Amino acid sequence: MKQITVFIIFYLVGGVLFGQNLGAIAGYITDKNTKEALIGASIFVEGTELGTTADIDGSFRLEEIPVGSYNITASYVGYRDLTLYNIVINSGNDNIINFDMEEEAIEIEGAEVVANRSISITTGETPNSIQRVSTEEIKANPGGNFDISKVVNTLPGVASNIGVGAFRNDIIIRGGAPNENVYFLDGIEVPNINHFSTQGSAGGPQGMLNVSFIEGVTLSTSSMHARYDNALSSVLQFDQRTGNPNQFQGNVRLSSTELAVTLEGPVKDKVTYLVSARRSYLQFLFELIDLPIRPNYWDFQYKINYKPTAKTTVSFIGLGSIDDFSFATPENSTPESEYIIRSNPLINQWSYTTGVNVRHLIEDGYLNIALSRNMFNNELDKFADGNDGNEDFRTLESRSQEIENKLRVDVNKYKNGWKYSYGATAQYVKYNNDYFDSSFAFDTIQFNTDINFAKFGLFGQVSRRFVNDRLNVSLGTRMDMNTFTDTGMNPLKAWSFRLGTAYEVNDKWKVSASAGTYYKIPIYTVLGFRDENDVLVNKDNDYIRSIHTVVGAEFIPAPKTRITAEAFYKKYDNYPISDKDGISIANQGSDFGAIGNESVSSEGEGRAYGIEMFLQQKLSKNFFGVFSYTWYRSEYTGFNGEYVPSAWDYRHLMSLSVGYKLNKGWELGAKYRFAAGAPYTPFDMDASRAAYAVSGRGVLDYSRLNGERLPAFNQLDFRVDKKFNFKKWTLDIYLDVVNALAFALPNESAPSYTFKRLEDGSDWDTTDGQPLLLDGSNAQPILLRNEDNITTPSIGFIIEF
Repeated sequence: MKQITVFIIFYLVGGVLFGQNLGAIAGYITDKNTKEALIGASIFVEGTELGTTADIDGSFRLEEIPVGSYNITASYVGYRDLTLYNIVINSGNDNIINFDMEEEAIEIEGAEVVANRSISITTGETPNSIQRVSTEEIKANPGGNFDISKVVNTLPGVASNIGVGAFRNDIIIRGGAPNENVYFLDGIEVPNINHFSTQGSAGGPQGMLNVSFIEGVTLSTSSMHARYDNALSSVLQFDQRTGNPNQFQGNVRLSSTELAVTLEGPVKDKVTYLVSARRSYLQFLFELIDLPIRPNYWDFQYKINYKPTAKTTVSFIGLGSIDDFSFATPENSTPESEYIIRSNPLINQWSYTTGVNVRHLIEDGYLNIALSRNMFNNELDKFADGNDGNEDFRTLESRSQEIENKLRVDVNKYKNGWKYSYGATAQYVKYNNDYFDSSFAFDTIQFNTDINFAKFGLFGQVSRRFVNDRLNVSLGTRMDMNTFTDTGMNPLKAWSFRLGTAYEVNDKWKVSASAGTYYKIPIYTVLGFRDENDVLVNKDNDYIRSIHTVVGAEFIPAPKTRITAEAFYKKYDNYPISDKDGISIANQGSDFGAIGNESVSSEGEGRAYGIEMFLQQKLSKNFFGVFSYTWYRSEYTGFNGEYVPSAWDYRHLMSLSVGYKLNKGWELGAKYRFAAGAPYTPFDMDASRAAYAVSGRGVLDYSRLNGERLPAFNQLDFRVDKKFNFKKWTLDIYLDVVNALAFALPNESAPSYTFKRLEDGSDWDTTDGQPLLLDGSNAQPILLRNEDNITTPSIGFIIEF
């Protein structure tokens, strides 16, 4: 045994000290507009003499690169140089990277030329309000835990739902509700990207996308391409890489919350695969530290790429999840843990998205066909006084499914400087829900619904450069219809236009402006709701409309530095208002369960406006980082027509994320986030007392909607990585510390209403010493302060082979 131990140590140490410590990159170089292979395009690694050229199919492979982090540039005659920054080379995996290059614009006479404008990510169709996060920025993000949803909140105008704590992944863009965003995975729409999601919204505590698949994430917060429907606030495009076409490889990641395995490689000459599975073990961790919640999830992801001919590429894409959210009575009961058990439903969910994307090259462009199906199954259960499984105490039961079958066909061309695309979409939707809810103090909602309908869309987008290529103009239009709502087949009801312009003052400065109209059909829980007479009362709702106006500027003082500033204004119309509460449902979606199971009227209005600034420094002298600041207001009306701050009206957002790469595989990172106090609605104390014994939660006083504010939110995370490169595999060990300032600056979320319990937690502490009455008249109401004062350190391991 001693000899074996010595051999293992010698092997590991020897691999580090005497191994070659070399890695490789591979990928494709194509024309961004036509997707044609750029044969003979050059690749070179910054700071070295290493380089190669692309093959006849645009593919390349460069080996024997010393391990480390590099900026890698592609160049081709007649095209702008394109640099991909902070590409990590290790000895375990080939790094698969792709270059989409644009033709070189005519040089502006008298301009001071910046050698490389790769850091600018605006496009002809989207000349402003666009940001991009690379896979390395996601992996190395302190406190991000490889969760893409947590990483995008470092970008300008992006917030998470801090009003209920920092653990949820609700993405709030420029003051809009979480369900105003749409998500596309390689052109296939994914309705939700989070585990334990809130039906009718989009948030949840944990993302389900595997970062090992992701090449980059593009966020468009305005000037959104006309091909995307239902986007009121943003479009997030997740670009997946292909599997390694040259050899089998993979990685195993063990983090503080999960175990993930990813495998990839070629199948003969024309097929590559990329597959993964992840398993949570949070339920065991929470049991160990005596927390009452037991979140348990699986997710699966795959991409199979098939290239039958030089002009045709077929991609099969899939994403699925299984979620179970339950509770257990802690050994040491506290008012807080009892509240958690009583206030949240048991959740059993599963979902999948599967699709095929066909891209065929045609003259001056390409044809794209995307066919997909997604399904979301949501089961919610809740029982009074924590009597789980006892039907006599049931207060909530929901068995719901959302199914979408989608087809999109679009033609994309670039000819004589004109870039244009046009196409059509068709969807068949099915939604059903068997719903019972008696948790309201004076009302019970019960209905069974099963609806199906079709949605159609037509779109077109065109862009062109003028004035010696200084002025870019983009124009798009889209028309949406559906067979369900009363006015859904009227093509003028959701006919939208968008116009964007950008002017290059010189090679460092660019100014831009855009305006556009965007529409979204009401959520399925609203459309499928039936009243006590079994009537679909919300069929008269209109498409929600958002009108965007944006002006901005971009400054590139150096090839690796980018500064942007924008001012925006969004105006909402036809926003659904709850007939029961009289408030906009734009304030909902931050809780577990579902929203929208009620009668609403599309009479609400809203507005969000502000300014945002962004500074980005790509990898330079081992340093990289981003800084963003946003000031904004977000307000919606109820039936009274008065604008009231929304639940997302944080006013001030700031984020700073930096990283530094040391020698010998060490890397340091830190992230600081700040948000001014989140608004919240106080409780109606009398109504809460009467309802709590049945519902397990207090009743909000909507006459004082969002009338109170929490203290400011502060969070500091930092991370330390150490990579060990062996001859054929890599070990990455990291320490991630979340909320390092908790001891000094604990973050508060909205208070919780409950009744006082006996010191031993065994029963309610009533005023008369008798059992708790259902109307709560002998209870002792208390408000719990919800503080996050815990710093969470974790150690993780990544093995690449």
